[in-house]
Amino acid sequence: MTADLAHSPLPERFQHLLKVISGQRFLNKQGLGNEVPFFICPYKPQEAEAMQRLQGQLITSLAQQGVTVLDINLYDLSIQILKDRGIWDQILDMESDVDKPQLLELLQGVLDPESHLIPAIATQLAQTSFDVLFLSGVGEVFPYIRSHNVLNNLQSTAKDRPTVLFFPGDYSHSVATGASLDLFCRMHDDKYYRAFNIYHCEV
Repeated sequence: MTADLAHSPLPERFQHLLKVISGQRFLNKQGLGNEVPFFICPYKPQEAEAMQRLQGQLITSLAQQGVTVLDINLYDLSIQILKDRGIWDQILDMESDVDKPQLLELLQGVLDPESHLIPAIATQLAQTSFDVLFLSGVGEVFPYIRSHNVLNNLQSTAKDRPTVLFFPGDYSHSVATGASLDLFCRMHDDKYYRAFNIYHCEV
């Protein structure tokens, strides 16, 4: 598949994703060259709502084919972590009184991927029987959680099953700069190269 598929009509993308994710090659992690089974599903930021619906339809259609998806939204998970730690109401109360850099520093600390976010994901992985992990909510948790930090810290935790990260932006590759997760098609500083563009995967 070519990169053009990422910009094709949503029904075409849906059919490709359904065929790839339900295929034994994908589920059995074949052809990855010993890389972690991480896949990026990029989309235009303005397609966020449509992609959310597509993701739900994908989960339903995969279930009908016997493929179980564990769907984790990073924004929902972040709120749950803050509530579990008893600081959600405190953050809401102080949001209007502190400047943005202070709030960013606070959230980056309490939602640090290595210390808090990945352990929370690991708990869900251990408690659930699933074939594929879906991660979404990347745009909603920016800038206090960066997608490349999540993927880097997730490598040892989620290597047994394929993971699909739904990403509002571009996953670009170039000889000069390597691979880059370009959030909202504007942020060019998240270097990550170990994932595969799911639109390039064989059906």
